[in-house]
Amino acid sequence: MKKIVISMMTACFLIFGISGVSQASAATTTYKVQKGDSLWSIATKYKVTVNQLKSWNGLKKDIIKPKQVLKITKPKATATKKTTTSKKVVKTTKKAKYKTLTVKATAYTAGCKGCSGITATGINLKKNPNAKVISVDPKVIPLGTKVYVEGYGEAIAGDTGGAIKGKKIDLHMPTKKKAFNWGVRTVKVKVYR
Repeated sequence: MKKIVISMMTACFLIFGISGVSQASAATTTYKVQKGDSLWSIATKYKVTVNQLKSWNGLKKDIIKPKQVLKITKPKATATKKTTTSKKVVKTTKKAKYKTLTVKATAYTAGCKGCSGITATGINLKKNPNAKVISVDPKVIPLGTKVYVEGYGEAIAGDTGGAIKGKKIDLHMPTKKKAFNWGVRTVKVKVYR
């Protein structure tokens, strides 16, 4: 009798263990790069960061080529805990982790003289004039990081600039008028990890 019970328990462990492994491996997928793609556009599509894409694919630079196959690991769904109390379901979610910086913020447009409109991470701002992109010092805010800028909203740290050193950022605006209206401000930035 003991042998039968032990055999059944072992079988259950093996069945549940194998199904857990197959679910974990299903979280990784691939993406074939298309003409016009950038790491930023792919990262945005799959809700990951540029740095994660580079890490998963062993990329040292932000350059990708059409037909290149990239590994993409989908982020884990936000953990939800359901508690049942007298016919009431309560959901709680983990809060995003971030650090807050106080920075000096200026604004720019992609239409300046001599500007290509292509950011350091490959975002074409002339084709996407309403893209929320900020120029950063990568030593302070890593490229590809999602941020929230007070008075500007959610954005991606997708560009660098010669004058952007330390705790200074430059916000992309769709028009010169909006850039001039922004002026120079001291704002708080949430940098998501």
